[in-house]
Amino acid sequence: MPAKRSARPDFTYEDAYNGIVCGIDEVGRGPLAGPVVAAAVTLRRDQCPKDLLAEINDSKKLSAIKRERLFKAINEYAYVSLSEVCAEEIDRINILQATFLAMQRAHSSLHKLMGKTPPIAALVDGNQRPKLLHEVSIQTIVKGDAKSLSIAAASIIAKHHRDVLMITLAEKFPQYGWQTNAGYGTQEHLEALEKHGITPYHRRSFAPVSKQSVKVNSANY
Repeated sequence: MPAKRSARPDFTYEDAYNGIVCGIDEVGRGPLAGPVVAAAVTLRRDQCPKDLLAEINDSKKLSAIKRERLFKAINEYAYVSLSEVCAEEIDRINILQATFLAMQRAHSSLHKLMGKTPPIAALVDGNQRPKLLHEVSIQTIVKGDAKSLSIAAASIIAKHHRDVLMITLAEKFPQYGWQTNAGYGTQEHLEALEKHGITPYHRRSFAPVSKQSVKVNSANY
């Protein structure tokens, strides 16, 4: 691996492999409500415009408007797969295992989508290796969404998809402010939990939701 690399995500990690590589990232481990979402992305490097590659970055560094635009562009120039693991599954198997499951499902779907030429390697954001169903080299990269273009693309796909989902759920449950807090434990969200109880989309195993479990508002079900 070269000693020096770009300050922005590039293909340094991808180029270490002699074959097709995908990036895997997740979003939504910390919220009190909503699913954890994972994306697996293989950029079609021979087709990707240079200006698109120059814009792809860690999703947390991008505005919602830019993420939406890049979400559409990445889908045009990449193989893309998404997976959700719902609150009920998170409560049943814990958030770490749910994150691994979301990554596993996303990778499996990508493998199927790409048919006879699936990725030979998966670059995974973070320092923990998910167990993938298909034989593939797995490399974990801490802060990978700021280093690998494939992981950065996956972070944009997962983040935009989950944000849109939470905005949609907020139309049914407007009191929790999910359209702006995406299910995280903001003051607005916590106060709504105290006043209105929990919904089917809340993670009952998460504090402070677990403290509100006795306050299940039947109107939310």
